[in-house]
Amino acid sequence: MVSDFSAGNYRFIPSVFQYSAGAAANDGYEVERVRFDRLVPLAEGFALAAKYIQEAGRPLTAFCACELRSPAAFSEEGFRAFNLHYVKTLSEWGIFDGTTNPVARSNVCPEIDPPSEPSFYAFSFTRPTTSKAPSFVIAGGAEAREGGGTYVERTVRYRDLSPEGLREKVRFTTTSQMESRMTAFGFGWKDTTGVQAYSVHDFHHALVDELVRRGALRSGLTWHFARPPVVDLEYEMDCRRVMRETVI
Repeated sequence: MVSDFSAGNYRFIPSVFQYSAGAAANDGYEVERVRFDRLVPLAEGFALAAKYIQEAGRPLTAFCACELRSPAAFSEEGFRAFNLHYVKTLSEWGIFDGTTNPVARSNVCPEIDPPSEPSFYAFSFTRPTTSKAPSFVIAGGAEAREGGGTYVERTVRYRDLSPEGLREKVRFTTTSQMESRMTAFGFGWKDTTGVQAYSVHDFHHALVDELVRRGALRSGLTWHFARPPVVDLEYEMDCRRVMRETVI
């Protein structure tokens, strides 16, 4: 399940053309996460990320993950169109080869005061380190099963916003998305330093059994009042183990 992207000094879990399911630094390297103090439009965000990475003495291929914010949830067709635009820069940077994309990603839609256009919230890249501590970023995952078919066919408890429906969405995302991806790298919740959830619904009733008892909240939980990027998805998560984080 894991492939190596030697040009970036990290390995990744192959997924779809627009993103990988996660990225983990190779031995001798670590992931640094950089968050913008304000949302930055996509083109400007890529330019600022390139400047930061190059000033750190790293090639652009070290770019391994990003966290985006969009104005509103996309239709399936709209989401594909956005992704085709997004990967152009990754192609120019020598990262996306037209088929395989090693960069992990989250892309969600703030419910209140959303950006007027797709924007950067944060990005991550690899850099050399003498530390033996591993570091990784797991891509955002929602309650949609992997594989073929439409989102309607793949979504767990489609359009079911009942307490049990939301609980099952949280359970699926926690186990079949986050845990399975971390397991592919040989990690688990005990290794995470940050966990984020994205939903506009009250999922408090699912916290204890589906997150706390699994050890997912060892470092707490950052809840963003935002929707997943595709219409009728209701809950998304991502997680990471990153020792170096900064805000610019």
